[in-house]
Amino acid sequence: MSTAIKTVLIYGYGVMGRGVAKTFADAGFATLVKSSRAGQLEGLPATTSVVEQLPKEAPDLVIEFVPEDVPVKQAVYAEVEAAYPGEAPLIATGTSGLDLVELARKMKRPERFLGIHYFMPADTAPVVEVMAGLATSRAEVDRVADALRRTGKEPVVLYKPIVGFLVNRLQHAILHEAYYLIEAGVASAEDIDHAARRMLAPRMCLNGLIQQKDISGLKIHADAQESIVPKLFHNATPNPMLQTMVALGRTGLSAGKGFYDWSGCDVEGVRRQASSQLGKLLEFLRSGIGPPAPRTQPKALSR
Repeated sequence: MSTAIKTVLIYGYGVMGRGVAKTFADAGFATLVKSSRAGQLEGLPATTSVVEQLPKEAPDLVIEFVPEDVPVKQAVYAEVEAAYPGEAPLIATGTSGLDLVELARKMKRPERFLGIHYFMPADTAPVVEVMAGLATSRAEVDRVADALRRTGKEPVVLYKPIVGFLVNRLQHAILHEAYYLIEAGVASAEDIDHAARRMLAPRMCLNGLIQQKDISGLKIHADAQESIVPKLFHNATPNPMLQTMVALGRTGLSAGKGFYDWSGCDVEGVRRQASSQLGKLLEFLRSGIGPPAPRTQPKALSR
C-alpha cells in the first residue's frame, strides 16, 4: 500500500501557488516553496520553508504553478526528474487547460505525473480537481486526492486525462452556447446572467446537474435532447466575438469594460464582494437546512 503524502513542494509562488501552499501548511504538511524570489518573499506561513534550489531529499509531491507554456512546464519536470532519479516524487501540474498528455511527453517517468486544478481563491474554494496522466495509476490519483482531503478540500477525481478537466469543460460548453446567443442577437448578457443566477444556479446548488434530471424524469429529458441538441451551436472554433473583444482590450473588470461597463467601479472592491458572497453561500450550503429525511439521499449507479 502506498504511504500517505507528507511533504509537498510548491514550484512557483504567484497568486495560485501562495494560496495552495497555505492550504498544505495549515493542514500540517511539511511544505516547501521553490521560487527564484526566495529571499524576497514575505508573509509565508510559519511552517513553510522557502528554497531557491530543489532540496536534496525528495518531497512526496511537487506541484508546479509556472506560466501556462508547455516548454516552460516541461523544463520544470525535467529539472525535478533529474534531481531525484531514484525516489521519483509525484509531479503535478497546476494547469487549468493544457493537455496533460502533451505536457508529459518528454518525461522519463510519466506514470508519476498528474494534474491538480485549483480554483480561485485557492485557499478558500472548496473544490479541487485531480486528474490522472496517461500512465498514472488509480492508486496514485487516489493518494493525491486523499492528501487534498486532509487539507479540507473536496476533490473531483478523473482517472483519464482530458483537456480542460471536468469543471472547465462543462463551463465552456455552457459559455460557448451563451456567446452564440449574444452574438446572434437572441438574448442579452444581462438576460443570460439573470437566467443563470435565478434558475440554473439554485437548482444546481441543491441537486447538481445530473441528479436534477433523475428528479425531473429522464423521459421528458430524453425527448428534449432529441429536439434541442441538434440545434445547439456546435463548432470547433473559439467564439470570434469574444476573441475580438480581448484583442481590442475589452478584457472585463480590470479594463473597465467587457460584456458590462465597469468604468468607475472599485475593481478590488468588486472582487472582494464577489469572494465574500461566494464564501457566505458555500457556508450556507455546508450547513444545510437540517438533516435529510430517511432515504432521500441516493447512491450513484456505476456504468
